[in-house]
Amino acid sequence: MLESLHSSGNADAMNTTFETDCVIVGGGPAGLMTGFLLARAGIDTIVVEKHSDFLRDFRGDTIHPSTQELLGEVGLLDHFLDRPHADVDKVSVSWNGEELTLADFSHLPTRRRVLSFMPQWDFLDMIADACEQLPSFRLIRSTRVDDLIRENGRIAGVTASGSDGEVSLRSKLVIGADGRDSLVRAAAGLSPIGAAAAMDVLWFRLPKGPGDTYPFIQAGAGMIITIDRDGYFQIAHVIPAGSWSGSASDLETMKRRIAQISSRMADAATHLTADDVHVLRVRLERLRRWYEDGLLCIGDAAHAMSPAGGVGINLAIQDAVAAARLLAPAFRRGTPTRIDLRRVQKRRSLPARVTQRVQRTLQGPLLSSHAPGTPLPLALRLLRKYPAISRLTGRFVGLGIRRESTLS
Repeated sequence: MLESLHSSGNADAMNTTFETDCVIVGGGPAGLMTGFLLARAGIDTIVVEKHSDFLRDFRGDTIHPSTQELLGEVGLLDHFLDRPHADVDKVSVSWNGEELTLADFSHLPTRRRVLSFMPQWDFLDMIADACEQLPSFRLIRSTRVDDLIRENGRIAGVTASGSDGEVSLRSKLVIGADGRDSLVRAAAGLSPIGAAAAMDVLWFRLPKGPGDTYPFIQAGAGMIITIDRDGYFQIAHVIPAGSWSGSASDLETMKRRIAQISSRMADAATHLTADDVHVLRVRLERLRRWYEDGLLCIGDAAHAMSPAGGVGINLAIQDAVAAARLLAPAFRRGTPTRIDLRRVQKRRSLPARVTQRVQRTLQGPLLSSHAPGTPLPLALRLLRKYPAISRLTGRFVGLGIRRESTLS
């Protein structure tokens, strides 16, 4: 089947139906990693991605020690390290100028005890390159999934359309890895639950001159996170939910908050316009049930995470590892059943719930505003008094709850 799909290059060929074992909707971290692991196990797999490439500006860049350990297990760590990246073994915060270590990764039981920063498009390109070496894998780009195929009371594939026309992809299982606005989740009638998030995040770029540096996290009168990229800084600024409309007054308020947090950054932000600023509406929600007959949701499609801790990519990849490990034997037996899909949710729902609970707790401190000279918040006072706590936070952030392995 995959050979015939590889060879179909014209519109007439694409206006047809193909069969495979697994169709994965969404070429993000969860989708590509699941596709890689299933195809590596000999399961015919197609990943459908609506975009032509992975170049989205406002995606997470953090690759945690747990994910790097998984890359080592499957032989991709050297490929990862060959690409431009930056490593830190500790994450610190500058709170009104006082430096404190939030998370220490240097004592983790992993081969790389660092948090790495790599643009997500580079990370996804690396996985896609590895996938293309597997004969059981196919990535179809620039193709939008339109609906689910239903047959005999179960989901039996998807219909999709792209520049080459329409195609029906029939499969034993559809995996929805298409993010917090998942089309397949909605088409299956699965609705997420969750409390309203208290914060949104503003993303924008600032110029980077020779020798320019900023602390990774600056806080006090709110919070700023700075990602150092080639030629510019990518800035994330946490704001109260719903407080950004893009108006001129909102822009001036943002600039005043930046000036309170970082006077040096305020100069660089002087020329920002509202068009330069993009807002991420933070959602903390999850599905009660991640599956229907013939469909499984993972990653943000199953549990949308806050940016707090930058753990979304890594939770999604842990989902992918668990799904591939538990479902590959089911594919070999025939068609994965509801019991098989329930096992994946049972394995991964606790880490999602616990992480979301911690992220909700963090929303207050992330939004709090303290003028210089006021006492540190309690959590930071404890970190200052008991620095060893940073090892515990490093373990939670770096490894997460219930680590997955491709070896077990």
